[in-house]
Amino acid sequence: MRAHSRPTFVCVHGGSSNARAWGPLQNELALLGHRSYAVDLPGHGDRAEGPAAYYRQPQDLTALAAAPSPMSGVTLQDNVLHVTDVLRRLAPRGPVVLVGNSLGGLTISAVADAVPELVDRVVYLSAFCLADPAMLTEAWDVVDENLLDAAVARIAVPLTGEAGDPGVVRLNWRAAHADPAVFAELKAAVMADSGDRTFGALLDTLDPDENHGVLEPGALVTAERWGRVPHTYVRLSGDASITPAVQDYMIRKADELTPDNPFEVHTLDTSHVGYFSRPELFAELLARLV
Repeated sequence: MRAHSRPTFVCVHGGSSNARAWGPLQNELALLGHRSYAVDLPGHGDRAEGPAAYYRQPQDLTALAAAPSPMSGVTLQDNVLHVTDVLRRLAPRGPVVLVGNSLGGLTISAVADAVPELVDRVVYLSAFCLADPAMLTEAWDVVDENLLDAAVARIAVPLTGEAGDPGVVRLNWRAAHADPAVFAELKAAVMADSGDRTFGALLDTLDPDENHGVLEPGALVTAERWGRVPHTYVRLSGDASITPAVQDYMIRKADELTPDNPFEVHTLDTSHVGYFSRPELFAELLARLV
């Protein structure tokens, strides 16, 4: 970390999310005197042309299934170029700490590997980190008892007609407001340690679409480039989406790749999106890192 200069925390969201999810954490960081910038990855957030049927009430599910996706054709490289542009603009103003959650871990990994000179530290908040090519092609040697897969299956929207894209997954998060059972199942998987109102507020920030094509070889970290950047993993012990066992597996595989620069590991007892429901814990931890 460059001396006598406070960092800017650049926050990269997970799947079906956007910059709005970082608002509570950004507020807490500001109270501690830190700058932050929340990224909308390509196809996400307020500037994306999301399916209008997702936001209208009552929802027209037929129209929702047929609406084109802003995520169609978006690649991991698009994400990397977008975030790198942000880093280049921020770097002259001081150190940059790159922070990601969940699927956003693939992007921060690829960015830190592409431009390690622009990243002073990379921080994974229960985020994906792939350090072995076999992690893309073979079953992981870990028991994964996550609750998320079954929960999102209940809100999946099969795309029809020209909207169909093999990489795009559409999830109708807002359907949970009308179905208490679905609401409870999603909350248990994503944010079990929050109240219903807080989880409902998170649901309203979420985008329906994600392109899982970002899970590709470009997301693999290398010892030569990513491995020279200080990296921190924040384990979330109450995470039922990316479970602690899966988090520990990713930490172990990365440490095998860079034994001379292992993960600095911290643990917070929160759910998968605890940075939204309990942001003060995350802000205090991030502030201590720098």
